[in-house]
Parts: sequence; C-alpha cells; structure tokens
Amino acid sequence: MTGPANRLVNRPVRIGPRAAAALVLVTLIGIAAFGWPLLADRQSGLAHSQDAPWLFAALLPLLVAIVVATIADNGMDAKAVAMLGVLAAVGAALRPLGAGTAGLEPMFFLMVLAGRVLGPGFGFVLGSVTMFASALLTGGVGPWMPFQMLTMGWFSLGAGLLPGPERIRGRAELLMLAAYGFAGAFAYGAVMNLQGWTIIPGMNDGISFHAGEPLAANLARFVAYYLATSLGWDLGRAVLTVVLTLTLGGTLLRALRRATRKAAFDAPVSFESGGADVRGPATDGYPSGH
Repeated sequence: MTGPANRLVNRPVRIGPRAAAALVLVTLIGIAAFGWPLLADRQSGLAHSQDAPWLFAALLPLLVAIVVATIADNGMDAKAVAMLGVLAAVGAALRPLGAGTAGLEPMFFLMVLAGRVLGPGFGFVLGSVTMFASALLTGGVGPWMPFQMLTMGWFSLGAGLLPGPERIRGRAELLMLAAYGFAGAFAYGAVMNLQGWTIIPGMNDGISFHAGEPLAANLARFVAYYLATSLGWDLGRAVLTVVLTLTLGGTLLRALRRATRKAAFDAPVSFESGGADVRGPATDGYPSGH
C-alpha cells in the first residue's frame, strides 16, 4: 500500500441505475396513492380500502425488482437476500414489543441503522418487508398495510441517503442518525395519518377532510388534525428512537458492518505493496479491539 495506511470503511450498498429507476417508479406510485384523494372531486367515492389491493399488487413486484437490480448492479449473491431476511425478521419481532403503548416502537431504531449500513435500495426493501412481516405477526393486515409498507420503506431509504460514513463517523454519526430518526418518526406518523384522514367520518369541521375543496384548505385542516390527534403519539416513537440510537447505535452499527463485510457486500479493494497487489475486503473503520 503506497503512502500512509488509510483506514477504509464499509459504505452503504450503492444504488445502480436499474434499482434507482425502480425506486423512482415505486415512489411515484406511492405519492399518487397517498395524494389522489386531495385532488379528487366530491363524486370520486373515496375509499383507500378499495385502492389498497391494487397498491399492494404493484408494490410486491417492484420490491423484487429493486432487490434483483441492486444485486445485479453490485455483483452480490444470495447472502444479500439472506441478510435482508434476518433483519426483517428481527424488525418484525421488535414491533409488537411497543406497538400500542404510547407510540413506542423500537423497530424504527433498527430501520435507521440498517438503512444506514445497507444503503437506500436495500433500506427501502427492508422497511417494506419488515412492515409486511410485522403485520402478519400482529394481525394488522388491512387496507392500511401497503401504505405502511411504503412509508416504512421511505423511512429506511432516507437513512441510506444520509452523508456517507467516510465523512461522518463516531459520535457525530450517531447524533446524525438520532436526529434523522427523530424527524423521520414524525414524518412517518404524518404520512400515515394522511392515508386515514380522508376516510374518517364525523369529525369536527375544522379538522375533517372536505372532498373537492381547494388543496390549501384541506392541507390546513390536515395539519390541525395531525396536531390534535397524533403529535403526542409520534413524540413517544421519536424519543425512543433517539434514546436507542444514542445508547445502542454504535454497537449495532459495528455488528451490521462486520456482517455485511463478511457477506462480501463491498467490492474487493486493491492495495499496492512493493509492486504487488493485495486484495481484501474493506474494514469497518473501527479499531480492531472493537
């Protein structure tokens, strides 16, 4: 290796053009699914229970497409899919521990860290599959499920898009992830409330959805609805995510990065020493004693 030794780090799995195209497509479909009631007229027959099966049918093949495209773009093998499966199972098992208790959901902490390590493409798939598996475990299968899958996918994807670990490491990285988890917990709650708000009848006129009225007026009512009904619930989720990230995040990040390195998620790295090339996987950027 020429020059002083440089400590390399595990970078999130990069997203290639095919995976990016699939992510853009699923995101556009998701935005349309959440937002169409805001633009519909009074005679549209609003009912997310009717559009949910179509959204779910579109979501599943796109998730598979993202996984296949990411593996093809990065030259990975079945170990990548196995890693996704293990993390999804752990996340699904964590959700029932706090769901229904003041919004305390420890799975959000795992989705932030896993999205950070696995990158945006795998992060989106992980979030969606985890929510699907947890719905099966908790009996939470309903018209809201595909919307939860999308929203959790976006949450984990965002963690994979944060500045890379070669730029931010150690305590600064944990603070960044905690801040993202805090804001993302509120964003998740707000987006999911948008799905249910348009079909809830009998609310106060100041916070209820009025089909066919101007978009700005309905958005103002939605903000009032969210502040009145969900802000406190989402606060518990946000605070728990911050606490878990700051206390357990460093340990879990190291474990995830070592697991991805052993699974050969990273491309081989070349070193030059005395005219010969020495190839090996990148280290995780932490001292060997960790």
